[in-house]
Amino acid sequence: MGHKDRDAGRGSDAGTDAGAAEDSGERGSGDGGGGGESTFTVVVAALANLGIAVAKAVAGLISGSSAMLSEAAHSVADTVTEVLLLTALKRSARPADEDHPLGYGPERYIWALLAAVATFVGGAVFSLYDGVHTLTAGEELGDPLVSYLVLAVAFLLEGFSLRTAVRQARGAAAGLKVPFGRYLRRTSDTAVKAVVMEDSAALIGLLLAAGGLLGGQLTGSGVWDGVASLCIGVLLLYVAWVLGRSNAELLIGRPLPRSVRVGIREELVAVEHIEAVLELTTLVQGPTEALVAAKVDFRDVSTAAQIEWACEQAERRLRERFPSVSRVYLDPTPGFAQLRDEGLNAWP
Repeated sequence: MGHKDRDAGRGSDAGTDAGAAEDSGERGSGDGGGGGESTFTVVVAALANLGIAVAKAVAGLISGSSAMLSEAAHSVADTVTEVLLLTALKRSARPADEDHPLGYGPERYIWALLAAVATFVGGAVFSLYDGVHTLTAGEELGDPLVSYLVLAVAFLLEGFSLRTAVRQARGAAAGLKVPFGRYLRRTSDTAVKAVVMEDSAALIGLLLAAGGLLGGQLTGSGVWDGVASLCIGVLLLYVAWVLGRSNAELLIGRPLPRSVRVGIREELVAVEHIEAVLELTTLVQGPTEALVAAKVDFRDVSTAAQIEWACEQAERRLRERFPSVSRVYLDPTPGFAQLRDEGLNAWP
């Protein structure tokens, strides 16, 4: 007997970010999975990066700085990334239909993975190439004043974008009662994670570019600028690798944290007529979506009606304690003792 699933509502009030609640496992009110807030965070980052990219490119051409051109490529890659993340948020929010009965939640990780690739190709590769080219061929340094002004304005804009993303992430972490660092590592809201990481990398990259400009200005050598460009490339490689790994893990299929799985078992066995949970499968489908499927041993004397109501009660208890659980499937299965009594292999 399979239990019907009912889609839980999406949004900031839908509950916890299942991927981050490693230490909590309890009821949460974090809004990290809120689609609207995540969209606002990404839009702010996209607008900031677009303006910064144009300014950096102009400053790089005027000053002849490879680090500035690398930073321009960095901002272009970030802008493309934000567009892909917006696509991910919009497409993954579509409701389940006949062709996709489990919804479109995992589609956000496909687009977010493409965003990580854009960071790698558009930012890291160009920065590394430009740095190597500068070190081998040299460069003629122009007036760095415009570059300094652009870097200062870019630092303010990137700082505002980072502040917006961090505020959302900290609010979600506080709602889940988990440390901010753990939330950022484990959250399944990869859009916010991407913005936080990319804006942090952007601020570091701006400091590296300023250091390259200053070093070249003081020594008259383009080596400093080339080294700064290489450092920016390595930084972007790291960001692309972390984001790519996070999204790949969620695409492959990540279970709910161990503490949450323990809590799910507790809630199921607490239901009248349920004797034991023989097998439990959980799957994170999005920041506010998780699937729970279990083979359950019901009391042998329970009637069909009692089993049906036990399934209803189990689903209600799970959703009250873990609001991110959007789908529950329970499969009545004979227990090991019953299988042995009937002469069947309890361990196939």
